[in-house]
Formats: sequence, C-alpha cells, structure tokens
Amino acid sequence: MRLTKISTSTGDAGETGLADGSRVGKENRRICAIGDVDELNSSIGLILSESLPEDIVQGLEAIQHELFELGAELCQPGQIRIGAGHIARLDERLESANATLPPLAEFILPGGTRAAALCHVARTVCRRAERTLVELSKIEKVGSDSFKYLNRLSDLLFVYARMVNRAQGCPDKLWKPEKG
Repeated sequence: MRLTKISTSTGDAGETGLADGSRVGKENRRICAIGDVDELNSSIGLILSESLPEDIVQGLEAIQHELFELGAELCQPGQIRIGAGHIARLDERLESANATLPPLAEFILPGGTRAAALCHVARTVCRRAERTLVELSKIEKVGSDSFKYLNRLSDLLFVYARMVNRAQGCPDKLWKPEKG
C-alpha cells in the first residue's frame, strides 16, 4: 500500500484504521505497540544522524527495514512477518559486535558520547516496545518471534553504545553502588 495523501481526517474521532480495514481506538494496545515500534525506528534514525562506524551504520539501516516489517505485522492482525531469520541476523550482529569489546564485570551507566547516549535511549524505547507487545499478546494473537526480536535488539543497542564509545575513545563508565 502506498500513501498518496497524508492528511485524511479519518482519525479525527480518535480511531485509526488497520491494514485489514478494521477501525480501532487510538488507545488500543495494538496501536500503542505500533507507536512504540515507530518511536524506536525514529530513535534509530536519530542515532544514524551521528558519526558512527560503518558496520554500525549498516546494522542500524537494516534494522530500520526490519522494524517496518514488525510494524506491518502489527498493522495486519494474524500476519507473521518477523521470524527466526530476523533473530538469527541479530544474533550474528551481536556476536560480531561483542567480539570487538572487552567483557563487562560491572554494570555501566548509560551515556558517554552523544551517539552512545542515543543508543541507550533507543534501547529503553525498545524495551518499552517489547513490554507493550507482551501486554498485547495477553489479549490478541501476536507472533512470538516479535518478542524475541525486540529482546535481542535491545541487547544489540546496548552493545552498539559500547562500540560507539570505544570508537570515539570514551571508556565505559562503571556504576559505583553506594556502600551501606
């Protein structure tokens, strides 16, 4: 489906249309999940506006397309578009990215460079999208690989934050728990 007109006024009464033609309230859990995935994709777009290592750029650009697949799945109740292959690609990216970093012995604080901080923000948006999807699955059928995809993606965004900091000479900032 191609959008030929953006301002339709069809949502003025607090409802929106799904790809199957049904109309639901904008507070519907499915619409909330679609919105969270859209916000995640926009967060990744913001990360991509930063100076990044090329392998991270390629990974994030591929992820943006995959998030559109997830959005399309959510917009079409009963359709499955995210599968084991998507998860396997994230696992490969995770393994490759982790191989470039020293192991962690402590929790790290979100932040460092601006690009790394944006990765951490996207990670938290991803976790919210995952929670919303799980909540939706309690009342409607949702593809189980979608949860796995978002779970792996949040891990990858954490690792990308570390990679960006390392590439820009910014060490991990370790959490220092209070004593007492």
